[in-house]
Amino acid sequence: MNPEVLNAARSAFPASTGTITLGAVVHEGACAPEPLVSLPLSMMNRHGLIAGATGTGKTKSLQLIAEQLSSAGVPVFLSDVKGDLSGLGVAGEAGDRVKQRAADTGYAWQPAGMPVEYLSLSGKVGAQLRATVSSFGPLLLAKVLGLNETQSSVLTLVFKYCDDKGLLLLDLSDLRAALRYLSEEGAGELKEYGGMSKQTVGVLLRELVELEAQDAERFFGEPEFDLDDLLQTAPDGRGVVSVLELQDVQETPALFSTFMLWMLATLYHTLPEMGDVEKPRLVFFFDEAHLLFDGASKALVDQVEQVVRLIRSKGVGVFFITQNPRDVPAEILGQLGHRVQHALRAFTPDDEKALKSAARTFPKTTFYDVEETLTTLGIGEALVTTLSPSGVPSQPFAVRMVPPSSRMGPLTADELQGRIGASEQVRKYAQEIDRESAREMLEDRAARAREEDEAAAVPRGSGRGPDYDRAPRTATRKTSRTADDDPAPRRGRKERGTVEQILRSPVAKSAVNTLVRGLVGALLGGRRRR
Repeated sequence: MNPEVLNAARSAFPASTGTITLGAVVHEGACAPEPLVSLPLSMMNRHGLIAGATGTGKTKSLQLIAEQLSSAGVPVFLSDVKGDLSGLGVAGEAGDRVKQRAADTGYAWQPAGMPVEYLSLSGKVGAQLRATVSSFGPLLLAKVLGLNETQSSVLTLVFKYCDDKGLLLLDLSDLRAALRYLSEEGAGELKEYGGMSKQTVGVLLRELVELEAQDAERFFGEPEFDLDDLLQTAPDGRGVVSVLELQDVQETPALFSTFMLWMLATLYHTLPEMGDVEKPRLVFFFDEAHLLFDGASKALVDQVEQVVRLIRSKGVGVFFITQNPRDVPAEILGQLGHRVQHALRAFTPDDEKALKSAARTFPKTTFYDVEETLTTLGIGEALVTTLSPSGVPSQPFAVRMVPPSSRMGPLTADELQGRIGASEQVRKYAQEIDRESAREMLEDRAARAREEDEAAAVPRGSGRGPDYDRAPRTATRKTSRTADDDPAPRRGRKERGTVEQILRSPVAKSAVNTLVRGLVGALLGGRRRR
């Protein structure tokens, strides 16, 4: 290998203990068996991009970075769309390919499994991940529902009304009940808010029905996932890798991608400032990142940019994984300090344009023709540029990536179920909690209004006053629900102690939810709630 290239790489990536090893330098077809190229651990909160065509090795690069972060004591969150990252929890096997890659790169490979917790939006392949509708907020929910600007503004109006009236929006049935109430008997209460048309309400209700038909009802409710559970370390000091398994909900990409954005924004508002640190508090990987930005409004893109720009001060790093750098808006791409660019293909004019665009985003180098290099990289090779501890981007080097230490493949069904069965997090979030919220409160209000109307209609002298049917009203109302009125039947409630009743009262919970969503909404473009 050209000694100038090797010396330049040694200068760009000086030996250090606080690094994530990526691989060995490749130049003009030769690979130097010396794993020089690395990511500084202290700069992992400057964010990054892992990109490349299908089958070029993006997932393996994500895997080797995640497991080295875990070994350094850094918790990791990542999404597993295809199911092939569940093997992180099991030690890899020293097959011929692994031995050959380790020899090519001069890497002292050792098999090791990571401490892993499996999460699931469906609850079938991990701990149930839920959020309340209230904390999710109108802006993110509008993206999930695919609403236009007018429909989004009406949804925001409904959230505002529920905040002001102390109506808790915990699940989709609460939001549906609020929409129906405000379009019918409660329409007069919206005068100070501006009102809304029945046609728009009809669209919102239809979109909610469609979302529920995709089994999304289980994603919203309580207990809401405690994001502190993402920041755990194992007893041996390694960071826990939280893997969000998505292979069973691939038909709802807008929902799970937006759900991860909600998690990231909530982390920003709940974590304290850290400033510059030796290692990050958490690293967050967005796989299939294009799903987050497909159809996203400019307002949402602007707020994602703000999240990415500001969350690094909380010690959180964010990596986007996608096929082409153009899948990530330019405003956000400019915030990503590390680039691991696997091969790109140029089979069409659009591909060629994307290739030229990607090549222009790299620092200049005298060692490589960037465009040509991007099309000739082999599987498991990438063009890499990183930020040094002083914040200066390195010149790009073609790199043959080292092999991951964990299994490069999914767990078997039996292995996965065994790990899920032993998980404390799975047990923690398994039981759904159901308490009084907007739907029950609005039903109670409607029942009172009907009684008052009936009482007013009773002729004088009949002996039936306004309170004649007050006692049995609640029982009658509870037993009069039909399947059409309540497509998601509520579960019975357990008796609680006095203190717990106070803490779980609608007023107390409304104040907490409004505060959290107000903070998230401030970052994600919504107005602050009272």
